[in-house]
Amino acid sequence: MDQPARKIHWEQFYATHPEQELSWFESVPALSLELIHGNARAKSDSIVDIGGGSSRLVDCLIEKGYSSVAVLDISPHALATARERMGTDAGKVRWIESDVLAWHCTLPVDLWHDRAAYHFFTDEKDRTAYAKIASSAVRFGGTLIVATFAIDGPKSCSGLPAYRASADMIAADFAPAFELVESRVHDHVTPLGTVQHFQIACLRRKQDSLVAASIER
Repeated sequence: MDQPARKIHWEQFYATHPEQELSWFESVPALSLELIHGNARAKSDSIVDIGGGSSRLVDCLIEKGYSSVAVLDISPHALATARERMGTDAGKVRWIESDVLAWHCTLPVDLWHDRAAYHFFTDEKDRTAYAKIASSAVRFGGTLIVATFAIDGPKSCSGLPAYRASADMIAADFAPAFELVESRVHDHVTPLGTVQHFQIACLRRKQDSLVAASIER
């Protein structure tokens, strides 16, 4: 699916599905918060939630005192839903309307979080492009938290085919710029009571050898 088609799909999807009926809805995204808290060095760390849509993760991060939070999503409807819900706190967030594969990150990111977008890139060339963008956006020593459906997870979601992967597969997708430091298998219960098996990987941005050599000199 190309970028214009993705935008049309997600804009229509969010416009016709109430937030709390979305399969990935969580009133409190506990695991994401745990992983972000465990990998962020300070509350001032720059955090971007890729494909965040109308997720409540941003509400929780602001409530917990994180001061440099951005949400990127291809759907303006989804972003508007989140902004309206947050009220005056929405002004504390940087809202980015973009397809992640078309995003040009201008400020280094300390922590990149993606719970719901990466597994829709079933084409290897799209995953390669995604990894290239992430490696240019995340600063050396920064963290990439990315989730896919697990190997035994759903084959499709929201009317689209889904990429299913193990932790090793995710690590290979982001090598050599990132190295795997932690993996989790997570069972997400949808609003309809269905259990979805997720694979979450935490990866650390490695320092390029040439940069490391120049620092040592």
